[in-house]
Parts: sequence; C-alpha cells; structure tokens
Amino acid sequence: MKLLSWNVNGLRAVLKKDFGDFVVASEADVICLQETKCQPADVAHVEWPEGYTAYFSAAKKKGYSGTGVLTKVAPLSVREGIGLEEHDQEGRTLTVEFEDFYLVNVYVPNAQNELRRLDYRQQWDADFCRYLQGLEKTKPVVFCGDLNVAHKEIDLARPKANVGHPGFTEEERAGFERFLAAGFVDTFREFETGAGHYSWWTYRAGARGKNIGWRIDYFMTSDSLRPRLEKAWINPAVMGSDHCPVGVVLR
Repeated sequence: MKLLSWNVNGLRAVLKKDFGDFVVASEADVICLQETKCQPADVAHVEWPEGYTAYFSAAKKKGYSGTGVLTKVAPLSVREGIGLEEHDQEGRTLTVEFEDFYLVNVYVPNAQNELRRLDYRQQWDADFCRYLQGLEKTKPVVFCGDLNVAHKEIDLARPKANVGHPGFTEEERAGFERFLAAGFVDTFREFETGAGHYSWWTYRAGARGKNIGWRIDYFMTSDSLRPRLEKAWINPAVMGSDHCPVGVVLR
C-alpha cells in the first residue's frame, strides 16, 4: 500500500499547478494533505482523479490550517479531530480507518514567532500522543503529516543557528521523543541515516535551491508495522509548495 503526505500550503493554489497530474503520476493508494486552507465547499466542484474519494477537515477560521485525504481504498470510517474541543477547532487531524490499521493525517500547530504558542504546542503533543495510543488499543496506527519539528540536528541544515527557534526547541523535540517512547517508528530513518534530506525550505534567499532546509514532515508507524515497511522516502523534486511530499510503502 503506497501512502503519501504533502503540506500543500493552500490546496486551491496547487490545484492550479497540475495537482491532478501529480496525483495520477504518484500511483498512491492514499494521499494525505495538510494546510489545505479551504472549506470543503471551496473544492466541491473539483473532479478528483479517477478512483479517488476526498475527505476534508476544515478550520473554523477560513483560509487557515486544514487537512484532507484522497483515497482509492474505501475507508471503514473517517473521523475529524481527536475528541478534545480545545484542539478540534482548526481542522488539524483526519483519522481514516482501514481494515488493518488507522491512518491519522495531522498538521501539528506551530510554536510561532517568539514561541508564543509553545505552551499550547506542548499540550497538543501530549494529547495527540494519548489519542494515538488509544487508537492502538484497537489496531496499529500510521500517522503522517507536517509535525512542525526537526527531531535531531541531522534533520535541518543549520541546527546551531536554530536552537531555541520554533520547530527546534527542546520542548518540541521532547514532544517528538514522546512518540518514539510510545513505540512509534520514524520510517524515513529506517532506510536513510544520512544528512541533507529535507521536506521544507523557506521561500527566502533561494533556500530550496541551496538545500538549506528542515525535515519536518514524517510518516510514523506503530512498531508492530515495522516488518511491513518496504520503503520510505522524501521527494524534493515535486514543486508547488514550500514543502515536498514524503511517502511510505507498506507490504
């Protein structure tokens, strides 16, 4: 089963950039999207590539946040949010249940400038991890998306210059460690241990062309799914957003 994740930084924008061709060429069974920045009604007219059905979770605030899932495989259920009102106002999660695992698409809150949302972010990380562990009581979990954190120094081009900045604070990195301690696997690092692999680049100063980036987009799986991991990758060749797609194949 081929799964993709991409923070599109505005679904309506990428729809004007051959997004349909990307979907078809990807041959993915499921594509998870973050930062869709739209209401379902805004894309109700879109004819998705043949075989795909679309599901969305939108923020109450228009033009902000949001997640979406395109799937060829009919889900058993689709759930918005994690069941906590304080977290479920921004359309940040979609849980799609398949026969043998849950797939959770997530757009994790950014700590923001001057770390003004760091306290909230820490609460989010704790509550989201508990949500995932609750799902695991029923069946294994795959979660993916923009986690808005670089785990280790190897996961960003200029770690020393960014210590304590949003996305590379001790608190956010500890939040990521919480997932690992709970038994979740960083799938990309199962296949690639080297540096220089990033999924987000600022639009400033030609950062993408120089590959001055951050790896903040992930596929994580329950440890029980580790034997089914066939491949995990980052695809920086795909343009259209300040992020690029990441993917995983499960046998």
